[in-house]
Amino acid sequence: MNPKQPGMLSTLAFIALLLGGCVTTSPVEEVGVDSLTSGQGLQRLLDAVVRIDVREVTYRGGSKQNITGQGSGVIVSSQGHILTNAHVVSNFAEEIRITLASLERVRGELLGWDHWTDLALLKMDMEELTERGLTFTYAAFGDSDSLYPGQPVLAVGTPNGLTRTVTRGIISNTNRFFEGADHVRGYETGYFNTWLQTDAAINPGNSGGPLVTENGEIIGINTRAYLGANNLGFAVPAKTAQFVLAELMQTEEIARSYVGIVLGPMQDLETFYNVEANEGALVESVDPRSPAANAGILPGDILIALEGTRLDGRFPEQLPPLQNIIANYPEGTDLTFGVKRQGGIEEFKVVTERLESRVGEEWAFDKWGLSVREVSRAYARENKLESEDGFLVLGVKVAFPSDRAGMRAGDIITRINRKSLGSLEELRVIHDAFEDDSEPLFVEVTRNFQTSLFILKP
Repeated sequence: MNPKQPGMLSTLAFIALLLGGCVTTSPVEEVGVDSLTSGQGLQRLLDAVVRIDVREVTYRGGSKQNITGQGSGVIVSSQGHILTNAHVVSNFAEEIRITLASLERVRGELLGWDHWTDLALLKMDMEELTERGLTFTYAAFGDSDSLYPGQPVLAVGTPNGLTRTVTRGIISNTNRFFEGADHVRGYETGYFNTWLQTDAAINPGNSGGPLVTENGEIIGINTRAYLGANNLGFAVPAKTAQFVLAELMQTEEIARSYVGIVLGPMQDLETFYNVEANEGALVESVDPRSPAANAGILPGDILIALEGTRLDGRFPEQLPPLQNIIANYPEGTDLTFGVKRQGGIEEFKVVTERLESRVGEEWAFDKWGLSVREVSRAYARENKLESEDGFLVLGVKVAFPSDRAGMRAGDIITRINRKSLGSLEELRVIHDAFEDDSEPLFVEVTRNFQTSLFILKP
């Protein structure tokens, strides 16, 4: 691959074998989609939709706790792969149960997830399926790029825990934009794609189920709805889902690049900045200490070109594709940005970093009554912290040492007994040695950009 070009799927041939335009009920002979009537295609799709029950852990409140959830998914390969939402099954999952169309339940495992697009890939326990003589159907993808407003579609899933339910509607919009949100256990989502909007009913529990054409082809993965509104549902387009699926087949997460620029639309600002219509994208902000900041790019600049290609970010819907272009370059790529500033155009060289979430690894320390999250590079930059070392306090348990010491959620632990902490493992070692007869621990905490000292007593 040319390192100066955005990353392309290296698994197209492999994924074509898995998804390539046919559906089958294992171990029955494969049947081509073209040979199916609309009713047959839809029935096979219905047989491929599953209910997903999940037990996950959470580290809020100062301790490790179990929570349960339920959603939908769709089987997308003869090997038992299931596509669903990342907010249905996250990397906190400890137990996954899949209910097939036959109402039989089997074990599942998480192969990978991509919170940036709110998608996750599961796999059924094929040995269990074989031992029990269970069969299943898998579904085929359609072309989400060919959709048009007014086109009839069906949303399929298991809303509120009910068995397979179909709702009918139309495509209301093929290119809906949302600003990046944090709907996946605090993880970022929606930065690199726009959404399909439909008026087909999407209720709690429908998340992860397919949005399909009348002949049963998947053209989206149902993801969200506006609470309190009528007929406003949204799905990840099939084109995005197929990209994520192909990558997660090969690795647990998708590697993307980051430069630290937050883009804004140029709409109604062309005259102020003296640029032509459909030219450039506004730099709304630049993350501190990011590659773009180090290169000298500033908020208020206009990105005119990337690697010599003109950029058009006039409307909000055009911003996720631009962010995706940057994200698809390999980590460590030298990019040249053409930037308009004070009437002139300058070039800036930016070296991409690996994109990371602001959410770090979490853990609970029972003896202290304390739950924490590692401070990530992204969180440190976003909150203007001096260092990326430290642990964000998620919660404290009443009457436990951390609570008695006066610690609280939002504190950032930086040092214990004057020693800096580089990893959760170091913190675990200190915690394991903490007994009833232990010496008190001196914990340095950053709170409101000031350092405070707390004493943890047994």
